[in-house]
Amino acid sequence: MHKIIGITMGDPLGIGPEVISKSLAKFGDEFSFKVFGDPDLFPNLSAKLLVPITIKSSKEKYTPQLAGKAAIACLDRAMEFYQDRQIDALVTGPISKAHVQLAGFPFPGHTEYLAAKTQTEKFVMLMAGPKLKVVLVTIHEPLAKVSALISQQKILDTLEVASIGLRQDLGLTDPRIAVCGLNPHAGEDGLLGNEEIDRIRPAVEEANRRGLKCSGPLVPDAVFHEAYEGKWDLVVCMYHDQGLIPFKMIHFRDGVNVTLGLPLIRTSPDHGTAFDIAGKGIADSTSMEAAIEMALQMIDNRRQTTDNGQI
Repeated sequence: MHKIIGITMGDPLGIGPEVISKSLAKFGDEFSFKVFGDPDLFPNLSAKLLVPITIKSSKEKYTPQLAGKAAIACLDRAMEFYQDRQIDALVTGPISKAHVQLAGFPFPGHTEYLAAKTQTEKFVMLMAGPKLKVVLVTIHEPLAKVSALISQQKILDTLEVASIGLRQDLGLTDPRIAVCGLNPHAGEDGLLGNEEIDRIRPAVEEANRRGLKCSGPLVPDAVFHEAYEGKWDLVVCMYHDQGLIPFKMIHFRDGVNVTLGLPLIRTSPDHGTAFDIAGKGIADSTSMEAAIEMALQMIDNRRQTTDNGQI
């Protein structure tokens, strides 16, 4: 069955247009795509492949605020296409949180925007690469707030959404999930903290009673090596840097950001706007290529699980 990928350019002042153009030049005819972006930034795309988004006059350059407006307009138009069933998946180019905030964007980022648009209450950020996959219980939160935010219910919700996503979107029929402790040595039986005893372990036990295959709380400084060696399909992390530092150490060039739990398939390259190199023609498109590849695989996996009557 044919696949149609929607791709938003992200911030027009960043490297999104460049890495998108480079990536699409490397793919054949196995799928169709619609790029939502400024025609001036995609001179090699035909009109039927580009959904034009221009937030400037012919004599005007993008200011940070206009760049934010353009990035938002791309997302809004892409969601219209999704709701009309004109695309099967969405790959989002990198945006600048500062620029979209200047333009009045009421969300912290793509994930929260897409969740609101699709009326999704429970969703999880997955960082995926060939050797390591991590999800986060808390995302962009100050460390001082993390302990209070990792409730037993939030951990359990994360485990359930991640487990369904691994099976439905990544094709893992029986995923093995490792759950990190919050504290050094996973709390050392309460010596270094009680979060593991009071909240993390009960959430893991309940997840196993519900049929998930989870282990934890595990010592964070050992679990990533075990996952890299193939013992675990997924590592559940309590806070941003606990998961993202080891992940980017391994998958800095080819990592993909995936939002699990949405009815819409959404992937994104694991990098930002890189304003310092934008327009120089030197941006690495590896992560964007990986994001497109993963979106294609996720379409196939969802169709297969749907055809088989699986979740």
